[in-house]
Amino acid sequence: MQTERKITLDIQPYLFTGTILGLLAILYAPLLAHWYYGWLKITKISLEHEYYSHGLIGLPFAAYICWLNRHQWGKLPDAAHPLGAALLGLGGAFYLSGLPDLVNLSFPAVLAGICLWLKGIPGFKLQGFALLLVLLATPTEVPYLIAPFTLPLQSFIAGFAGFLLKQFGLDVTVSQINLFVGGRIVEVAPHCAGLKMLFTSLYVALMLLYWTGNWRSRPFVLVFLATTVALSVTANIIRNSLLTLFHGTGQEQAFEWLHEGWGGDFYSACMLGLLVLLINGFEILGEYFSGEPELSEEQPQELEIQQPQELEIIEDD
Repeated sequence: MQTERKITLDIQPYLFTGTILGLLAILYAPLLAHWYYGWLKITKISLEHEYYSHGLIGLPFAAYICWLNRHQWGKLPDAAHPLGAALLGLGGAFYLSGLPDLVNLSFPAVLAGICLWLKGIPGFKLQGFALLLVLLATPTEVPYLIAPFTLPLQSFIAGFAGFLLKQFGLDVTVSQINLFVGGRIVEVAPHCAGLKMLFTSLYVALMLLYWTGNWRSRPFVLVFLATTVALSVTANIIRNSLLTLFHGTGQEQAFEWLHEGWGGDFYSACMLGLLVLLINGFEILGEYFSGEPELSEEQPQELEIQQPQELEIIEDD
């Protein structure tokens, strides 16, 4: 009887977990399938949906982090936090609203609510990075809302691209966000300002920081993210320069290849590959500068400890 009772107690947590995962699958499997369909077939949903295509690798990575944390999760004591119930209620309201953005946001809200309701703040902290990856991969209209504020970035990219092309002897005229070459005009539109690649680069940078364990060092995180932003903007300037060159000189096939063909995917892959090399270089530099200085040959490696001499006390007769 004791053995049967022990087996029953051991099975109960798995049944509870399986029930929660089953409910999540019923509610959100169709939504996730819709997300992935939109990322793979970009023109089928919206252009803004494309900005979150990093979720193709981000969501599986978040699930992998949760899997790695399963033993620590099981050791945490059960502690329901009131905020968990609030987030679950909010997520349910978002889901039932039927509005695309709110339905999308209900997914990270429900996941965060489950963590807080089951394990409290410690559980939320344990799965915090995975929840962040899910939130940043949740499609919303944020890119559409910030597009009107990208004019300074568009002007900067257009001006720098024009400067680069002039160095190669090309007759280029820059007017705000437009470049005129050979009677043709190339516009650095908001969607051509590199926001998508910037979002993807920062997202992958966060994944690399977690994978390498460097996310615990605030200086390392700040420097690496700042360098990622600079690298993404520089790469987009080069890309727009090439697009202007191809379009202005009548190389339409090359223009289409880089603008909408697999050349754009190749450019993105090279950019993300540079991030891997970049974080490895930062780690090597960090180890070099944080290493203990070696002793020179002139310095003794071991110090001899002199024993105190015994004092001989002479007593006068």
